[in-house]
Amino acid sequence: MSESMLKELVFHPLPLGSIHPTGWLARQLRIQANGLSGHLDEFWPDIQHSQWFGGDSEAWERAPYWLDGLIPLAYTLDDETLKEKARRYVEHIIVNQEEDGWLGPRTMIEEAGAHESLNYDLWAQFLILKALVQYHDATNDDRIVSVVKRCLQCIDLHIDRSPLFNWGQFRWFEALLSIYWLYERIEEKWLLDLVIKLASQGFHWADFFFSWPLTSPTPKGRWNYMGHVVNNAMAPKAHALLWRLTGEERDKHAVYDILEKLERFHGLVTGVFTGDECLAGRNPNQGTELCAIVEYAYSLEVLLSILGDPLFGDRLEKIIYNALPAAFRPDMWSHQYDQQVNQVECSIKEDRIWNTNGPESNIFGVEPNYGCCTANFSQGWPKFVANLWMRSNDDGLVAVAYGPNRLSCKVNDVPVQIVMDTEYPFRDNLRISVHTYKPMSFPLYLRVPAWAKTARLQVGNEDILDLQAGTFHRIYRDWEETTEITLTLPMRPYLWHGYNEAIAVERGPLVYSLKIGEKWKRVNEDFPGRELPHGDWEVHPTTPWNYALSVREHTLSKDIIFSEHSIGEVPFSSRIAPVMAVTRGRRIPEWVLENGSASETPPSPVISKEMPEEITLIPYGCTHLRITEFPLLMRA
Repeated sequence: MSESMLKELVFHPLPLGSIHPTGWLARQLRIQANGLSGHLDEFWPDIQHSQWFGGDSEAWERAPYWLDGLIPLAYTLDDETLKEKARRYVEHIIVNQEEDGWLGPRTMIEEAGAHESLNYDLWAQFLILKALVQYHDATNDDRIVSVVKRCLQCIDLHIDRSPLFNWGQFRWFEALLSIYWLYERIEEKWLLDLVIKLASQGFHWADFFFSWPLTSPTPKGRWNYMGHVVNNAMAPKAHALLWRLTGEERDKHAVYDILEKLERFHGLVTGVFTGDECLAGRNPNQGTELCAIVEYAYSLEVLLSILGDPLFGDRLEKIIYNALPAAFRPDMWSHQYDQQVNQVECSIKEDRIWNTNGPESNIFGVEPNYGCCTANFSQGWPKFVANLWMRSNDDGLVAVAYGPNRLSCKVNDVPVQIVMDTEYPFRDNLRISVHTYKPMSFPLYLRVPAWAKTARLQVGNEDILDLQAGTFHRIYRDWEETTEITLTLPMRPYLWHGYNEAIAVERGPLVYSLKIGEKWKRVNEDFPGRELPHGDWEVHPTTPWNYALSVREHTLSKDIIFSEHSIGEVPFSSRIAPVMAVTRGRRIPEWVLENGSASETPPSPVISKEMPEEITLIPYGCTHLRITEFPLLMRA
């Protein structure tokens, strides 16, 4: 192991602000900016009066969480109002850094009104450093280098006498993001020594998963750090980050071991895993915390950069285009804490199926159950946009994920602009314009998803048909002025097999769910901060949901008929979804509502004497109520 060098990234993230969303993706981020993300500091005490910003309220993770999403949102949208907010709050934190390097409050208040704790959990220090690094990359504010260095020196001394505990112990590796960022600028050995100290004091995820005991749902009420869903969503990147220092293959192997076991024992069709709040098995009625969705997406973005595996891009798109949009009211003024794959009612009820969460965890609200997700969800969409393109080690550019966007950067000091004009993931066609300001050569890599078995590529007038699914296809050529590229990723439906042999329908990166009629009911109207538009809502079904599907893998293209519709101002809309599908099913009378959730999914295959019905499926991300894992009808 070299003491002076880190293992090089396979792909290098581009500076924040290099990539801007366009088309429907720009509208989606604008909805977010106009909703909770852009306005929390105006009414929510945990941000408005946070001690991080000079107030007397929250004094730990919530303000750093919010900045970790607000900063990329502001700079990917190039929104002057949000950029000014980010500048003002970052300025307060920088100016008030203490003599020894500590950032923000020294005592913990986890939420407005909570008791003060003198025993400070370092997780919030790791988190604010992540936000500050992003701010530097967007603004080139050179003060950040000194601020980060002084804070890390403070942490280095602090853990000598006060070792990591609780959240900091289980999330120690999050500090490596800022440590490596600083090391690549100043190359001082103490930073690498700090990595070893943190790893030694932190929870060793690879060893834990090697003999992993959490293969069953967490017993009700048995909350624990090792099984906490957000810790597990962060954990896959732990040993990839450590590998950059150790170079040990076992650290690389640990990444895939963690991912495989989480998926096998707790995985859902949306690409995430259950956890309400701890790992909860594969039952589609169990919830998944919103914090876990955005943190898992970020872990995959980091893994793409470090290891360059295109399969991480497939999983990232699945999460972002399904689980993420489903967690919000269309205007993004309300969100869920717990999201269910089979979700037939969002209501406040005691004795829910959750293993530790409270009765209001799946309503759409300002801070249902607990406010961490209110502060943390903002990072999901903007970090996805910021990581659509990366730089390769051979001075090329890599499309690691897809969506409408515009990239402006330099390759070998020559300005390059790439415009991706597409309605992906609702359509299979991507039109890519590469414009260079003088003739030059460089490689361009395009990810071919594992599901795209018959992908087609046209570069200028040249047709390329030998694309291999599950790889990055390399195009090396002389680029001059503007070159037009068309990538077609044919989307064929296929079945995913889940709990009790239930099936779910997938097509390309999208998962499809039953469209259920919705009745929204406002609740908690007298709670502080619930003045509209930021209110709390229950959602109740107005149409039947207890269907089994009459489909088969070998006849799926005939069993399910897809149709395309225009993408509206709200891209993920349950009213007019951009893609709809029609299929056949029968109701299962014994499959009923139990305390706000669907009862146990009947084991497939099932028999029904009900009349066949035509039913409509829409993208999972367009739904608030849904059945996604269906029993399979037995055929005569």
